[in-house]
Amino acid sequence: MAQSWHDLLFAHWPIQPATLRAALPSGLELDTFEGRAWLGVVPFRMSGVRLRWSPPLPGLSAFPELNVRTYARIGDRPGVFFFSLDARSALAVAIARAWFHLPYFRARMSCVQEGESVRYAHARTDARAAGGALDVAYRPSGEVFLAGAGTLEHWLTERYCLYAAEPDGRVWRADIHHRPWPLQPAEATFERNTIARAQGFELPPAEPLLHFARRQDTLVWRPKRVL
Repeated sequence: MAQSWHDLLFAHWPIQPATLRAALPSGLELDTFEGRAWLGVVPFRMSGVRLRWSPPLPGLSAFPELNVRTYARIGDRPGVFFFSLDARSALAVAIARAWFHLPYFRARMSCVQEGESVRYAHARTDARAAGGALDVAYRPSGEVFLAGAGTLEHWLTERYCLYAAEPDGRVWRADIHHRPWPLQPAEATFERNTIARAQGFELPPAEPLLHFARRQDTLVWRPKRVL
């Protein structure tokens, strides 16, 4: 599939490795940076979602999304593991759950650009998961940069596969391709942020590590079972 991601906020908190390790499926190894594990809350909006050689479909190709994620690997393949993904489109949720084996849920969502800032409002409505919400205003606060190899920013963002697990323990991997992330430092004001708690995680009181990206064009391949 091809898709474009817009106005991303990467908000990351350090979490005890044992907490995140216990939440991963068997066979998937928690990835850490200098001994620390990280939980990400990432709001953004998508456009141009389509099969690579087909046109975007009205009502399905553009919508806000929110994910709660950590970082995991199998062997030498570091990737992203999603605890939840929320989207406004019920059809997109159904297709993503069936096609990518991902824990997608329906939610009321809006993502509005106000000058350089983005105002994001979310409330989960899907009965298959605990309710959670995110209301946040965010903006870039510095110049665009490409994260250098070996840095935390590079470790958090430059990942080229995702892992998904089904309730029966099967694990799938899908490869992802995109250019290096055009990151900017960011600032954010959280009015409500209970989406991580809905997945069973308490965020620490420390301020999160924040990064912004205006746009990223991506290709995502069909997942393959790896466990």
